[in-house]
Amino acid sequence: MYVCVCQAVSDQDIRRAVARGARTFEDVQTCTGCTTSCGCCETEARELVDATLESERRAPALPVAA
Repeated sequence: MYVCVCQAVSDQDIRRAVARGARTFEDVQTCTGCTTSCGCCETEARELVDATLESERRAPALPVAA
């Protein structure tokens, strides 16, 4: 589903940005361009970024191979 229609940014694009290292909403904006046009999607985008970061924090750490 598109979160930001103006920049064609989907929920998966936002999740992918977080998985690749984005740690703030501003990081996601830089990576995806989300909310940089009209800004109507900012609330939904921020909520998705926050939820994705929280989910990532709760995920168990993968064991490191020796």
